[in-house]
Amino acid sequence: MALIFDGFSVGAWESNCYIIGCGVTKEGAVVDPGADAKKILNRVKKLGLQINKIILTHGHPDHLSALAEVQQATGAKVLIHGDDAEMLVDARRNLSFYMGKSVELKEADVLLKDGDTIQVGNITLEVIHTPGHTPGGICLKCARDIVITGDTLFAGSVGRSDFPGGSHSQLIASIKSKLLKFPPDTKVYPGHGPASTIGAEMRYNPFLTGAF
Repeated sequence: MALIFDGFSVGAWESNCYIIGCGVTKEGAVVDPGADAKKILNRVKKLGLQINKIILTHGHPDHLSALAEVQQATGAKVLIHGDDAEMLVDARRNLSFYMGKSVELKEADVLLKDGDTIQVGNITLEVIHTPGHTPGGICLKCARDIVITGDTLFAGSVGRSDFPGGSHSQLIASIKSKLLKFPPDTKVYPGHGPASTIGAEMRYNPFLTGAF
């Protein structure tokens, strides 16, 4: 399969950006270019990848502020779940308006839905719709033992649900029904903070054990 997988923190929000690539075809995708396009593009260059897709786990500015620059540099298509599509083009919907620096971008090239697959060379990514943080929040199953969880599930925590369109009960239901079904050794790569595993979150995450 020759999966190339690189994750790193970008920007003042310390959001995690991920680069996924196929070692055979050298095709690649950037997931959540939250800030610092130069850093992202330098990592892409070092990996020797041709980026043809930019995938957004959801439509908040800390996950897409470098999108325009990365897209301009790569010519990649932008993919987002249909329920978050308007957040790309509307600064009020993506909340950047209220942060003093409006981010309004072009419409996405591809609107995703639950169960879709995304090809990155010979690598197949599975789209898992996990609403709760945003209506169109998604996770990406990248391999048997790797899932990118965006702002749905963190190490020891879960995404905020107090933004417009958020729902805590929906978020927890999404996690329990769609993520906790994966094997315990599945690695969890979240939108912020360190990696974890499904097993560790099942045992110790207070939002999932009922401690909160």
